[in-house]
Amino acid sequence: MFYKLFIFVFCIFTTSGSSVQYEKQTQNLRTFPDDFFFGTATSSYQIEGAWNEGGKGWSMWDQLVRTDPGHIRDGTNGDVAANSYHFYKKDVELLKELGVSVYRFSIAWPRILPYGRPDYVNPEGVAYYNNLINELLANDITPFVTIYHWELPQNLNEQGGWLTSEIADWFGDYARVLFANFGDRVKHWITINEPHIHCSFGYGTGSHAPRIKSPGIGYYECGRNIILAHAKAWHIYDKEFRATQGGVIGITLDSTMAMPGSNSPDDIQGAADYMTFYLGQYADPLFSATGNYPQRMIDLVAEASRRQGLNESRLKPFTQEEAKNNIGTSDFFGLNHYSSTYVYRNSSVTGIYEAPSLNDDLQVGTFPDPNWYKNPTAWVYRYGQGLRKLLVHIKDTYNNPTIYITENGFSTATGRNDTDRADYYREYLNGVLDAIDDGVNVKGYCAWSLIDNFEWSFGYSVRFGLYEIDQDDPEKIRKPKYSALVYKEIVRTRTVDPSYNPDLATDASVDIKSSFLFVLAVAVLNIIW
Repeated sequence: MFYKLFIFVFCIFTTSGSSVQYEKQTQNLRTFPDDFFFGTATSSYQIEGAWNEGGKGWSMWDQLVRTDPGHIRDGTNGDVAANSYHFYKKDVELLKELGVSVYRFSIAWPRILPYGRPDYVNPEGVAYYNNLINELLANDITPFVTIYHWELPQNLNEQGGWLTSEIADWFGDYARVLFANFGDRVKHWITINEPHIHCSFGYGTGSHAPRIKSPGIGYYECGRNIILAHAKAWHIYDKEFRATQGGVIGITLDSTMAMPGSNSPDDIQGAADYMTFYLGQYADPLFSATGNYPQRMIDLVAEASRRQGLNESRLKPFTQEEAKNNIGTSDFFGLNHYSSTYVYRNSSVTGIYEAPSLNDDLQVGTFPDPNWYKNPTAWVYRYGQGLRKLLVHIKDTYNNPTIYITENGFSTATGRNDTDRADYYREYLNGVLDAIDDGVNVKGYCAWSLIDNFEWSFGYSVRFGLYEIDQDDPEKIRKPKYSALVYKEIVRTRTVDPSYNPDLATDASVDIKSSFLFVLAVAVLNIIW
């Protein structure tokens, strides 16, 4: 009997310490609402690898890294990446370890439709995503599926890609295949990721695939076709699948938060115009009552086009029928946000930008607050209140839609002691809590990203992962960073504790030891009893 009591007390002691600590550390800390979810995010080309396996066709990124490998900063590519095509179960194990309830991932269009069209559906591609979805559900993790995260089949790219109006039908056909094959289990769909970034870098500056440089013409045409393609997919889901599958479908937009650099009327108007061009261009057609671009944007681009001697605006507004078809075609507002900026407008910005271009149409300058912490590897400044202000802006501008933060993160170089990323997450999640207090209907947060991934033209020179990937190891070993331990604790406690400071060197071994002792204790109890 003494041994039974000893073992019982031992089990209680080893399993209750963390809850006592939790009660102490959460005093005076705000708690996320019960219906708020935590997750992480990735995209197919950035982590899957297996670029020419399993019946997959070529994407325009497969084409770029073969025809212009020097364009990638460190000369890498996504051919193998984190090899999640073969190691997806390892990724699910990481999600389970973090304790998140949502995983946002994307489906590679050329892995499902190697030639871009639905006349041939690749069974191996369908099987891969079925396996991933089923593995997530078996571990109580909800799949949030992005239909398109910049992986256009190369043969569709050669037929005009996002610069041809036909792509709305191509995209609708592709989306229908996904709904039919996965919609019985996938209840959250994101049509297209970050149309502004995709069009700006792919068809404006030419820094992303397909490397078309047309900043004041192709950029706007790409965005217009993306809105039409999104609406097409939404209506297909709404008419053909929603009643039987019961899911929701929306879009993910990206936005920096712009604030006036001074109290001058020009700076105030400049910041408002910045938000109109960068966010409103894509949000207004879907979330406003007009179904069209913001009138302020229509007027500014038309004025600039006239200055350039053109007979019509480079921005083609939606027709009355198209606008009507756009309205209300997003069940939620997916938001990707990384950084903020101050905006000014004065004579110093007149004529300095390439014309035609969005920047020339907008005519503003930007600068960061010198007190904001900047990561040393990329473009992100840390200012958590910027996210709060952006969320309030969306609430006030678009009638307080349901918002899911589908990406938010901070890049570092290699290494696992990423305390600056952990501080970024803390600061931005506190901004989310502030926004919730402000009445914003924000319901979830996905950290970008689960694992180190191929960061497009930056290659692996910047790392956003909660888990480090050993690129030199054929097994692509995944190791937690300091930020993973901090995020795990935020998920577990549903609070943001600034004093929580895990030991990166010992945390995993402590977890293993505790688990081993508990299992051993239970085994001994079974033997004794």
